[in-house]
Amino acid sequence: MAKAQTHETRNDVKTNAKQVSIGVLQGCLADGIDLYNATRQAHWNVKGPHFGELHKLFEEFYNALQTSTDDLAERIVQLGGTACGTTQVLEKTTRLPPYPTDLYAGMDHVKALADRYSMVAKTLRDGIDQTDEAGDADTADLLTEQSRATDKMLWMIEAHLGGDKAA
Repeated sequence: MAKAQTHETRNDVKTNAKQVSIGVLQGCLADGIDLYNATRQAHWNVKGPHFGELHKLFEEFYNALQTSTDDLAERIVQLGGTACGTTQVLEKTTRLPPYPTDLYAGMDHVKALADRYSMVAKTLRDGIDQTDEAGDADTADLLTEQSRATDKMLWMIEAHLGGDKAA
């Protein structure tokens, strides 16, 4: 991981912890913005018998993601970093696969989003461990809060898939 350029701040988190946290947060920010865009794509194009319910659900989720990505970006800056969320940066740094633009059926969107929400939840949990180990409890706490919220969204998406089989 390349060392992040930092700016002067009175934040007393240790330099190494800042570096780890900025890297983790930037990765989560890129994934979160990508997930936000995928959720909007689904919201705009969903069709089928569950249109109304899914259209509303996806809107609720992308609004929540807008807030959570803002929180991630602001934490980066609090630590003296630069939050990078441009399309050009996203294209190079997101860990999510490209969202298909040829999906229309509600359940196809549900499946595609469920996969991506699951990936984001995992990287948030990995980030919790990394930032906690580095000594930045506040960033670990922020990621924990976002992990819980993402798990809840994943649960709500997966509930649309039905099925009684245990994973």
